[in-house]
Parts: sequence; C-alpha cells; structure tokens
Amino acid sequence: MHLVTLVGNLLIILAIGSDQQLHTPMYFFLANLSFVDACFTCTIIPKVLVNIHAQHHTISHTGCLVQMYFFMALALLDDFLLAVMAYDRYVAICLPLYYTMIMHPQCCQILVAISWFCSNLLAFSLTLLMAHFSFCASHTIPHFFCDLTPLLRLACSDTHTFQLIMFAEAALSGVVPLTCVLVSYAHIMHTILRIPSAGGKHKLSSTCGSHLTVVTLFYGTVFLVYFQPSSFYSADIGMAASIVYTMVTPMLNPFIYSLRNTDMKRALWRLFDLQKCYTQ
Repeated sequence: MHLVTLVGNLLIILAIGSDQQLHTPMYFFLANLSFVDACFTCTIIPKVLVNIHAQHHTISHTGCLVQMYFFMALALLDDFLLAVMAYDRYVAICLPLYYTMIMHPQCCQILVAISWFCSNLLAFSLTLLMAHFSFCASHTIPHFFCDLTPLLRLACSDTHTFQLIMFAEAALSGVVPLTCVLVSYAHIMHTILRIPSAGGKHKLSSTCGSHLTVVTLFYGTVFLVYFQPSSFYSADIGMAASIVYTMVTPMLNPFIYSLRNTDMKRALWRLFDLQKCYTQ
C-alpha cells in the first residue's frame, strides 16, 4: 500500500508537471494534494513497517511528538486543500467568465501558502501543549501511531484545557473548510440543474465527482475519530477509521482522480510514452 501510494501520487505530480495543458489552477491544487498525501503516509507507514519487521514496537517521547506534529500538519493541510479545490470548482462552473481573473497564478499560490501556514501553526500549538503532559499511568499507546486521542487517554495531567483547544481548532480546521465545500457544491449543483443539455450536466458533474468522493472518504473518517469526547473513544473504531484516512484514502486518490479524468489519463499515457523514448 505504501509503494502504491508513493508511486501513484508521484505519477500524478510528474504528469501534471510534464503536460502544459494541465498547468491550470485545478491541477496545480491536485499536484499539491498528491505531494501532501505522499508525505502524509511517510510520517506513519515506515515506522509501522520497522516495528513489524523488528518486532520491537517502541518510539521515543520526542519521536512520538515529531510524528504527531507532522501527522496533524499534513492532515490539516489535506483538509484546507480540499476546501480550496472545492472553491476552485465553484468559480470554474458558477463564474466561468471571471475564472481567469479570480484564480490567477498568484491567487493560487497565496491560497496554498495560507493553507500551509495555518496547518503548521495549528499543529505546532497542539504539539507544544502535548509536550508538557506527563504520562505516568501507562506508556503503551493502543494505536499504530502517535495520534492525539490515544495519547490524551494516557496523560496523567489535566487535559481539560487541551481538549477545549483541540475542539476549537477542529471546528476551525474541520467545520469551516467543510462548510466551504458544502456551500461551493450547493452552488455547483444549482448551476448544473439549470443546464438544459444532459451532456453538459454529465460533463460538469463528472469533473466534480472525483473531488466529492475524496472529500466523503476523508471527512467521514476524520469526523468519526476526532469529533467525539475522549470518554466515548473506542480504540478499535479509532484504528479502523485511522487506517482509512492515513493509508487507504492517500492510496486511492491517484486512481480516483486519474481514472475519472480524461485529461489526466491522456497526460499519464504521454508520460509513459516519453519514458519509453528515453529508455530506447
């Protein structure tokens, strides 16, 4: 799964970078999402593979905090990028005459830069607070990586303030982007329903179907894990949901975006043909 995730997302990035016709805002955001997904799995899966191979399931306190920081930063970045991509589709479908004026290259770069800044700031603040906790009851994490909720359950310190901050940040980084996605797609669906031709409706809906599939997978599992009090947390359900958004979703994203997208399939075939020419 790790190799498929890395190769799939790398191919998406190479295909977009090598094809001039894909140098548009939508594919610029997709290339960033693929890069984040590749990095996201690298924060978790290599350590899991080492533990399986060595049969020595340990991680240092510092290593645990570093893993938690990068995991949160990249997960939040995924969250923000999905919202930005939804806004991009809204402008493209609902405001096509203003698309080039609104989604110009500088605007796209600013949106991505803001996403990076916000995700790292939120992740750093929670990691800094977690670093001050003491873990005196047990040092065994009932999870396959250093996630927030399992660590909170092991802490002997008072976690009430931390949980309030965590829920506030979850609302800021989860509910706000999700609202942006829902509002964008409400306008998109309204626009699609007003199109008289069935072919036009199918073409527009197909361009949004891939993104909606990824959004559903990502938000569904994230809300299942994090939008509940720690007292109701179930380790088994938490791990099952975590596997979906840390391993399955990043692996499926390249297939979802490429198999449903004619331009992406064409770019991938052109990339393979170019590789054959270099080989010969």
